[in-house]
Parts: sequence; C-alpha cells; structure tokens
Amino acid sequence: MPRRTAVAKKLYEDDVLVIGLGRFGGAVAIELQKLGHHVVAVERDPQLAESFLGKVTRIVQADASQPQSVANLKARSFQIAVVGIGSSVEASVLCAMNLVDAGIPTIWAKALSPEHARILDRIGVHHVISPEADSGRRVAHLLNGKLMDYIEFDDGFAIVKMKPPQEAIGFTLQQSAIRSKYGVTVVGVKSPNSDFTYAVPETKVTAHDTLIVSGPTDLLDRLASRP
Repeated sequence: MPRRTAVAKKLYEDDVLVIGLGRFGGAVAIELQKLGHHVVAVERDPQLAESFLGKVTRIVQADASQPQSVANLKARSFQIAVVGIGSSVEASVLCAMNLVDAGIPTIWAKALSPEHARILDRIGVHHVISPEADSGRRVAHLLNGKLMDYIEFDDGFAIVKMKPPQEAIGFTLQQSAIRSKYGVTVVGVKSPNSDFTYAVPETKVTAHDTLIVSGPTDLLDRLASRP
C-alpha cells in the first residue's frame, strides 16, 4: 500500500463531528469511520444514540441545537462537521448556526427543501446537500435506459456511464469526433473483461464497451438521446 504523507495522513484521520444519526447522518458516520476517521457522533434520541455504540469512535447523547451542548463538545477543535438532522428544519438551522459560530472550517449539512438549503447557505454552511432532490434527478436521467449511471455537480456539470452511441461504434474517438460534435469528453472506456482505461484519441470503441463521459448536463442529455 502506498505510504501516505504526514499532511495526507492528518487530513485522512482528522476527527469528524457528525450530528444527527438518522438514515443520512448514520450512513455518513459509519462510512467515515470505515475510511479511517475518528467520528464523534451526536444524537438527541437516547435509544438511537445507544444503537451506534461500537460503530463510531464516540457517541454523545445531546441536543446540538442548544449552544451550550455544542460548547461542551469543544466543537472548535473539529476541522469538519456534518449536520444530518432530518426531522426538523429549525433544529438543523440552529445546529448549523452553532457550528458556524464555533468557527469550524468545513461544515456540511443536509437540506430538506430548497428554502432550507438557502438558509443554510446564507448562515455560512460551506456544503449544502439535498439528497432527495439529487436522487430524484439521478433517477429521472436513468429512467430512459440510455444511461447506466449519472452523477451531477452543482455547476450544471455531470459525469455519466453509458453505452456508446451508434455513430461511435467501430471508430476511434478521433474519427467519431464526439467531443467536437457534442461538447462532451469521453474520459474512459471499459471493454468486456477489462479494467477501465483512460480514453485517448486513438481509442477504438466497440458495441460492447462502456463509456465514462463528462460535460454540461444539457449536452450529455443530447448525446444520450442519440441512437
């Protein structure tokens, strides 16, 4: 295994504060713990908090919407915090405000609605996540069967996994000119029984290949609509 530098190791193993252990927050906490972070999880419900014993580094049963509770956690010592509260917009906002006031450098928070997302953004949350809306958009793009996977970013940019359009089959990427025709980039190609490889102009595409393509969402949709 490659040896991590001291800086990379520090970032990788920094303690992370996760508040709210519902489906979203609980999944984040457990996955961060698996990735090597020391996770301190905060949950108001005592029974739910108890169910996470042994799954993360430390469990604290507290109401993080109260400033004193956040102060008792010594929140200022954390570099990263995640607000996963999904039962109350008010509790989520108050908790996020307490973390912003504590000066945590990087705060992620789940939004329950577009209005909730705007509030979180305005009070200083660095990364606002809307998992239900994101999942809905992803499913909409996958329903027509043209795309095999779809990941969209905040700036109208996406990466998709798709079968090649008919016009690319049997040609190299340079010959089919997908990039100049559609304004998107074929990043990688996977042939059957082979690993993904980075795409180059000389890469020849077959009907059995899978493409990884990146670009603006509207242009990707245009490519996906091709036969």
